[in-house]
Amino acid sequence: MDNKIVDKFTIRTATIEDAAGILAVYSPYLLNTTITYEYEIPTLEEFQERIRKVIKFYPYLVCELEGEIVGYAYASQHMERAAFKWGAEISIYIKQEYHGSGIASRLYTSIIDNLYKQGVYKVYALIDSPNEKSEAFHLKRGFKEIACLSRTAYKLGRWCDMKYYEKVLRKCEDTPAELLPFSEVEDMNK
Repeated sequence: MDNKIVDKFTIRTATIEDAAGILAVYSPYLLNTTITYEYEIPTLEEFQERIRKVIKFYPYLVCELEGEIVGYAYASQHMERAAFKWGAEISIYIKQEYHGSGIASRLYTSIIDNLYKQGVYKVYALIDSPNEKSEAFHLKRGFKEIACLSRTAYKLGRWCDMKYYEKVLRKCEDTPAELLPFSEVEDMNK
């Protein structure tokens, strides 16, 4: 990949209108890999609802090259219950032909910076294992492996392990401050 092309990428907040482009990035992962444990491609409406749900509070970012979405990343609350709200889970998908281009690094830096500004304490990545590239990517960015759920999912004719990676963004306080919605952080970034 030509390093000069990295300067042409634009990272911005996703909108509902980006759903088709995001789904085009996601679908090959769903159909051909165990990186996601989903079996069926969501409808465009289902995907729009997923985006709508995330952007109510968390960042959902896309990377564009000449108007085409070539990668995306988003965050969500790590666990469902209220007491877990100071942790966020990150997911990232890049079109295959753009692997190694720096998109993932730029998306991760941006999303983690925004989560920090929101007040998030810890960030988690759940990675199908083995996935040496993703595991090395996360370790390089300060994540640490904290758990492995052995043979926890079945896809594409095999049992899959899932590893938990954690990155501490700030020291846990006795009484944490309330988190800011991403829309307030986004306004500060402008």
